[in-house]
Amino acid sequence: MPRDRKKQDDDGGADWMTTYGDMMTLLLAFFVLLYSFSSLDANKFKMMIEGLQGKLGVLKGGKTISSAPMIDAGLNSQRSGARQLSDLNTKVEEYIRDQGLEEDVETKITDKGLTVRFTGKVLFDLGEAEIKEDAKEILNNMAQFIKTVPNDVMVEGHTDDLPINNSEFPSNWELSTARATNVIRYFIENDNVDPTRLSAAGYSKYKPIVPNKSLENRMQNRRVDIVILRMDQQQKEGALDG
Repeated sequence: MPRDRKKQDDDGGADWMTTYGDMMTLLLAFFVLLYSFSSLDANKFKMMIEGLQGKLGVLKGGKTISSAPMIDAGLNSQRSGARQLSDLNTKVEEYIRDQGLEEDVETKITDKGLTVRFTGKVLFDLGEAEIKEDAKEILNNMAQFIKTVPNDVMVEGHTDDLPINNSEFPSNWELSTARATNVIRYFIENDNVDPTRLSAAGYSKYKPIVPNKSLENRMQNRRVDIVILRMDQQQKEGALDG
C-alpha cells in the first residue's frame, strides 16, 4: 500500500506540472499577442476587430453584428486604386505604341504597382548618367501621366555586370543611383512633380531581369524603372522610412 500511494503521488505531481506548463504557454502567447497589438495603428486595429466580429457574430439572416465600415472602405479604396493603375497602364501603353517605343519601353502591373521600364539606351548613353536630349520629351509625357494619379513614385536605376571605374562613377552603384536621381530631378525641375511623392534607388548589377550572358541581355538589364506604387505599398514604404 505505501508503494502504491507513492506512485499515485508521483502521478499527481506530473499532472500538476503539465497543467502549470500549459498555463505558462498560454500566458506567453497572450503577452506576445498584446505586443503585436502595440505595433498596429488605430485604423488597422479597428478593421481587425470588425473582421473578428463578423466571424463570431453571424446571425440567422446572414448578417454580422457590425456593418464593418472600415473594412468596406478599405476594400473600396483598394479596388479604386487598382482601377486607376489599370487605366493609367492603358494610357501609357497607347502612348508607347503611338511613339513606336515598343522595343525599348514596356509596362507591367505587379503587387508593387505599375512599372514603366526603359532600356538604358532610351534615356542614357552607355556609362553616362546625363539624360539624352531626345529622351526629355518622353520624360515630360511620363510626368504628365504621373500627375493624373496621387500615388507615390519610385525611380529605380539598374546596370549590367560590366565594371565601371572612373572619376565620376567609381562603381555601378554610383552610376545606377545617379541615373535614378537625375530622372527625379528632371521631374521636379522641369515638370513640377511634387518632390514629396518621389524617391530614388540604385541597384547596380544585382537585380538583372535576364542573365548577363550576351550583349542583348546586358542591354535589357541596363534599365530605369519608373514604379508608380500601389497605395498600400507606399504606406509600407512610409512605415519603413519612419
